Amino acid sequence: MRRSEPLYVISVAARLLELHPQTLRKYEREGFVTPSRTRGNLRLYSAEDLERLRQVKYLVEERGVNLAGVQLALALTEQLQRLRERCLAISEQYDRVFDSVVAEIDSMLQLLGSTPES
Repeated sequence: MRRSEPLYVISVAARLLELHPQTLRKYEREGFVTPSRTRGNLRLYSAEDLERLRQVKYLVEERGVNLAGVQLALALTEQLQRLRERCLAISEQYDRVFDSVVAEIDSMLQLLGSTPES
């Protein structure tokens, strides 16, 4: 199952999030989520949508952030997630390069009759 696959009708999503369906409609109007629609125009929320709505709920209820602040926090969250992914990719590349350099040094030490120290 993909996290972006629409699965939950509004009543189920509201129950899972412990929010009123009207609140979910309000958050949709604010642009926090864009649930998919069925041919009958029913809203379908994905796991990704629910995760985002949980963050909105946390920011509003636990941190006292207003809706304009939530919009900013969501934009910053997206930027931070992209930056984190870039850092992880660089880290993986660095690890491969580092391992390659260490292997080359070990090989050279062996050619010189020395054993690599741990």
